[in-house]
Amino acid sequence: MIDFRYHLVSLIAVFLAVALGIIIGTTALNEPILADIENQVADLEQDKRALEDRTQQLQAQLDTTEAFEQAVAGPLVAGTLAGRSVLLVRTNEDVTPEVVEQVTALITEAGGTVGGTISLRPEYSDQATASSLQNYATGGGLPPGIELSPTDDAGQLVAGLVGQVLMTRPGLPAPDAAAVSSVVSGLSSLDVLSLDTDTVTPSDYAVVLTTGAFSGDDAEERNATLVDLVSALDTAGSGAVVAGDAASAGEAGLVGVIRADPELSAAISTVDNVGSAAGRISTVLALGSESEGTSGKYGTGEDTQPVPPVPAAAP
Repeated sequence: MIDFRYHLVSLIAVFLAVALGIIIGTTALNEPILADIENQVADLEQDKRALEDRTQQLQAQLDTTEAFEQAVAGPLVAGTLAGRSVLLVRTNEDVTPEVVEQVTALITEAGGTVGGTISLRPEYSDQATASSLQNYATGGGLPPGIELSPTDDAGQLVAGLVGQVLMTRPGLPAPDAAAVSSVVSGLSSLDVLSLDTDTVTPSDYAVVLTTGAFSGDDAEERNATLVDLVSALDTAGSGAVVAGDAASAGEAGLVGVIRADPELSAAISTVDNVGSAAGRISTVLALGSESEGTSGKYGTGEDTQPVPPVPAAAP
């Protein structure tokens, strides 16, 4: 008779045979698989090195292009803003001081001056502060001579007020210093804007510097409030340019909102690459075009021109 030990030995032998077969089979299969993986890794490493080399080449080309644009910026814009002044408006704190300084420097090279720089706080476009702004604009404490539109919209009221005291047109009397100080102080006390320069004087043009885009359920209302301000500055002065980055040219960005509206884009120039030398050149040249009644879309976005037409040299 076959005893238990025989069955046990038979089972062990079967398991050993199976294990040995798995080991032999795995070894035979692993060698080509491992070789294939090693080849793929080698190819990927080669591709990675090629991409790194290409990235370095493109960065070098970009640096060269930026250096060239900076070198020609001054001669390109020279004289285009001779004797004119520009108000700078930062729509949010993400607009860096460096961008403000670079735009200011190029305006100076164009023969113009910066009348002042103001920064809008988030509360400026917040619907929660609308009633306070409306009360301020309609409360009877404004400087004499201010005429506001017959509307209950706080954004339009404040935009009209800012436009009337901070912008001017050639041949028309400029708002007096007392009116400017009163309005800027009043809005500053409401924490909706701040003055970034020691003083601010009424200017011929306005450059509204922006970046990014609004998010949340109130994005449309916030953009509408900023559009009201840009439109008021453009109407009260010789023209306005909204200059931002690529994100601001998106659907929820200020540049994108203006470009999406045919009426607005026909009246207000926009730039979507103000962080580059080319974008700053476009911003300054666009101001000169605005005074001639020509608005455009400049930058790298869809349906844009790289830069505005360069004015012909004086004979």
